[in-house]
Amino acid sequence: MVVSTRDRNTRSIVDYITAEGRRYAMVQEYLPAVRSGDKRVLLLAGEILGAINRVPREDDVRSNIHVGGRVEPCEVTASERAMIADMTPQLALDGLVFVGLDLIGSRLTEVNVTSPTGLQELSRHLGRDVGERVIEWLEQAVSQFHPSAANAPPM
Repeated sequence: MVVSTRDRNTRSIVDYITAEGRRYAMVQEYLPAVRSGDKRVLLLAGEILGAINRVPREDDVRSNIHVGGRVEPCEVTASERAMIADMTPQLALDGLVFVGLDLIGSRLTEVNVTSPTGLQELSRHLGRDVGERVIEWLEQAVSQFHPSAANAPPM
């Protein structure tokens, strides 16, 4: 939702969302650049797998795919790569291996850690199954901790 101090409904919206101050709410500054898209960069163990740009419908402020956001191919810029390189050590320390970074304009707005969607859309744009790279990484990680797993027959 987009709220504004000039909107007379803002206080009632905030009261509703927070159960009149008894529940926390996540608040984020509205970035007008979102009209051009919300870039999702998929990252695996510090490696950039690629990115997609999710563009909101004309009649919505949300760019999420499941609510009708249009997906466009895009590149990760040099400045975005530098930002990601700065973040990678902390992500590793936090045990975050497969993440989706959301960028609006030049700003990081979210680090998705439980369900970094966009793999299928990225695969379509790249013309190859990026999920295979994720599975390869998982197989290698498992074999490091359980060497016998590397020799197990496929299921």
